[in-house]
Amino acid sequence: MLKAVIFDMDGVLIDSEPLHARAAVLAFKNIGVNITMEYCYQFIGRTNAHMLETIIHDYNLTYSTTELLDLYNKSREQLLNEEGYSPIPYTKELIEDLYQHGIKLAIASSSSIQDIEEVVTSLGIKKYFDHLISGTTLKHPKPAPDVFLKAVKELGVPTNECIIIEDSYSGLMAGKAAGIPVIGFTNPNSGNQNLSDACIVVEGFEEIDYNYINQIHARVNGEPVTIANTSRLIIRELSENDLVDLKKIYAQPDVNKYIKDIDNDLDIEIEKQKAYINNVYPFYGYGLWGIYHKETGKLIGRCGIQNKIIQGKEEIELGYLLSKNYWGLGFASESGKAVLDYAFHILHFQRIVAVIDPLNYSSVKVAERIGMSKENTVIINNKEYLLYHIEFPAS
Repeated sequence: MLKAVIFDMDGVLIDSEPLHARAAVLAFKNIGVNITMEYCYQFIGRTNAHMLETIIHDYNLTYSTTELLDLYNKSREQLLNEEGYSPIPYTKELIEDLYQHGIKLAIASSSSIQDIEEVVTSLGIKKYFDHLISGTTLKHPKPAPDVFLKAVKELGVPTNECIIIEDSYSGLMAGKAAGIPVIGFTNPNSGNQNLSDACIVVEGFEEIDYNYINQIHARVNGEPVTIANTSRLIIRELSENDLVDLKKIYAQPDVNKYIKDIDNDLDIEIEKQKAYINNVYPFYGYGLWGIYHKETGKLIGRCGIQNKIIQGKEEIELGYLLSKNYWGLGFASESGKAVLDYAFHILHFQRIVAVIDPLNYSSVKVAERIGMSKENTVIINNKEYLLYHIEFPAS
């Protein structure tokens, strides 16, 4: 379960890498040493001390690291006074959403603690973070895992309940060494960073929220993703451990009577469901999910959405079924409403349909209770079905 998110700062919260490189170029120009922006980009994700020590070695300089750090800081301060910080778009909204969902937050950066404090104060996000960790206080900076391991320790959560957001190869390697999955952010101003080993790479944060990150974390750890919690039910992805119970539900004659896509040989059907779990959920991010009774944790049915071509038109189809032991208790409507809410507000679909056998009166009642209305009839495999629909915003 996701409990904490650790952010890098430079290149993730603020678009600062060009500023760092320009400050270094300006500082060394003042002492007659010409370095390029491209040369400086190799130090993205590393501490300033590491950068300066490398430059002293590469250019055979007689200056001390302390002297050069003072020159660098003066150049950086000059640029900041002229230009200020450039926040990465939509990161503040992401931070607020994670915070509202009870996720612990930390920054683990190669910048000094003074710089981190200045940035979070300037951006108005300091109150959201539980801990601010600087790699400059540690013996081994990124790509060593020390800064992330310290963040995890201070957050008080195990590594398998965390995820990192990084834009640099050094940060990615540090996260991997710490045993924490990393979401890579492709920042064009962070140079040519190899993020291919990240669990996923994103190009921006406009559509990244708690639900997105929670799903990524669950998939990396092989956990079924929870879709919704209602007063009595949990809707989540099925796992292979659920298939014995699912087979029992499918075997009930009154349940499978109107379900057109269940194989007559239930052993074959269960093998299909294994492939479905391993391929459909991670590829689409949605599918037919399990319905679980909150009090018992027992699988009692299935509800979800899937892609369907209906009379030549691409549709998103709602499907639901319950074990007969739970009929007449309103569980189908409760789960259907939760799935529609997720489809409209999280997945941003605009239209959902349901294909129902005309003799399946219970299913028709469920569709109408959750706000769907009959659109027309359709012919599928030479059989007539009712087509119900609902659109967002629901009228």
